[in-house]
Amino acid sequence: MRKIIFSLSFLVLVVTSFAQQVKQLAFREETHDFGTIDEQKGPVAHEFVFTNNSPRPVKILKVQASCGCTTPGWSKDVIPPGKEGFIQASYDPKGRPGFFNKSLTVTTDLDANPIILQIKGQVSNDEMPVPSDFPVSNGSLKIKISSFNMGRVYLKDEYVVREFPVLNAGDGTLNFSGKFVHPGHIRVDVQPRSLAPGEKAVIKVSYNGALKNQYGFQADNVEIETDDKDNPVKSFSVYATLEDFFPKMTSAALAAAPQLTIDANLLDFGNILGSAASEREVVLTNTGKKALLLKSIQPNCTCVTASASKTSLKPGESTTLTVSFNPSGRRGTQNKAITLYSNDPRNPVQRLTFTAYVQ
Repeated sequence: MRKIIFSLSFLVLVVTSFAQQVKQLAFREETHDFGTIDEQKGPVAHEFVFTNNSPRPVKILKVQASCGCTTPGWSKDVIPPGKEGFIQASYDPKGRPGFFNKSLTVTTDLDANPIILQIKGQVSNDEMPVPSDFPVSNGSLKIKISSFNMGRVYLKDEYVVREFPVLNAGDGTLNFSGKFVHPGHIRVDVQPRSLAPGEKAVIKVSYNGALKNQYGFQADNVEIETDDKDNPVKSFSVYATLEDFFPKMTSAALAAAPQLTIDANLLDFGNILGSAASEREVVLTNTGKKALLLKSIQPNCTCVTASASKTSLKPGESTTLTVSFNPSGRRGTQNKAITLYSNDPRNPVQRLTFTAYVQ
């Protein structure tokens, strides 16, 4: 009898451990960047869509916004296993120029741990350009920030377009020649191309993820030619985070899809003496029903390397991810991450983090 009780207890622990490895409520994204929004055009809204991966129906109990300027909405009905629900965030920019970053705290009846979602962006007022709204100078041209962030871009053969306002802070007319230097996956345009003192223009950046064809955080450079005597060629960095696009799938399709399970999402390298590299291993398993492809493995530091013994896994198959940390030149507490990109439609982007203390 004791053996039976022990076996059942062990089984419960294994099942519980496995369930914790998969996000019970899997959001397509937990942060949304609205980019630059016009204060005069009123509120903007975004839906955070999630899938209930838990084995039971889930109900959203409450969504608490961090600011009265953010109005939340959510699925009122119970969400069955395998079905989708949503959290909607509406932001009112009136009287709030400049950068914003707000959060929504989501409470469900699944467990006591809330889910934190974020919205952010930049509020502009096209009717009244204020020089203080453009703190970064590039010759006589003033901009809000020194680089252009495209946010998340899917690896699709289409152009994602973002607009970035600029201001002529000089004493004379500023003209854009129309000559732009940029990589093949980026297009650049400026409208209008002639600015009187105090006038605004919009730099339009278009980014094709399929042409870039790389995963994760990417940085490029573009140049814009002007007749500005102080600095005629304006150079800007363009940032984007690239990942695969997955269309909406039925419950049956999701059940038959590949699924990446990481046996440990947090590693502790402990105390490290000297400058010799330390290694840890993590087991990656395809717990889905189709072949899993590890498309890219990206550490967030040159001091970290990570490689998998296999990048294609059959259903039920596992592979070892070897993580190596080189502490040379570093001291104190270190927090690093490795991002894994796969064809798991539920969680195509997963992160493994680790800590270490270098003495």
